[in-house]
Amino acid sequence: MKPTTISHLRQAKASGKKFATLTAYDFSFARLFADEGIQVLLVGDSLGMTVQGHDSTLPVTVSDIAYHTAAVRRGAPQALLLADLPFMSYATPQQTFDNAAQLMRAGANMVKLEGGSWLAETVQMLTERAVPVCGHLGLTPQSVNIFGGYKVQGRDEAGAEQLLADALALEAAGAQLMVLECVPVSVAQRITDALTIPVIGIGAGNVTDGQILVMHDALGVTGGHIPKFAKNFLAETGDVRAAIRHYIAEVEAGTYPAAEHSFQ
Repeated sequence: MKPTTISHLRQAKASGKKFATLTAYDFSFARLFADEGIQVLLVGDSLGMTVQGHDSTLPVTVSDIAYHTAAVRRGAPQALLLADLPFMSYATPQQTFDNAAQLMRAGANMVKLEGGSWLAETVQMLTERAVPVCGHLGLTPQSVNIFGGYKVQGRDEAGAEQLLADALALEAAGAQLMVLECVPVSVAQRITDALTIPVIGIGAGNVTDGQILVMHDALGVTGGHIPKFAKNFLAETGDVRAAIRHYIAEVEAGTYPAAEHSFQ
């Protein structure tokens, strides 16, 4: 199998074919996901909650992400692998360059960072230095203390316009992918249509080019609060491999996420 690249995702967007992605944090699940057809994986700072047991993503370090990125890369050598730049790891240009280099050396193909147009210069500088970037807009978990909790973003017209402006600014700066988290379906549609780069949704309805889920949500092993957008695919199949195939099939068909998993 040839490596999956951003060109493949651009072709999928152009042809209207939706694609499924997942988070992964270790060798074994990465290999299983890749074997069942997941071609894009994210080592997310969500590991702070799902793996480390924290109540937010804020304690996660670059070293944590690099460790898990290396493990996932060994399990899925042909996948397009994204790695999160965690909280306060891209506050200055030099810090950003050093941390992005660490993640790329660990095996990432692209780094993901949270924030709007204020990051445009950072995105441009990373891209000029051969580090591909995925933007992340909407509910950005690293900003939980600013938002006052995990809340849907872009519900009023001003908020929706700001999200669109931020997305366009990041694309213009060189971002090659965009994640939209917890935004109304109508807003996700506007942004997906406006961008030429692929848009991956989580809690953004079925109108985006791709979908991503935290693997624990997709397999029904999330403790405590279960997000509205989550679906337990394991409960419907009784087998982890079948669950992943079912997830891919529903994303490609546009039946997941359904209305009950989306925000209006």
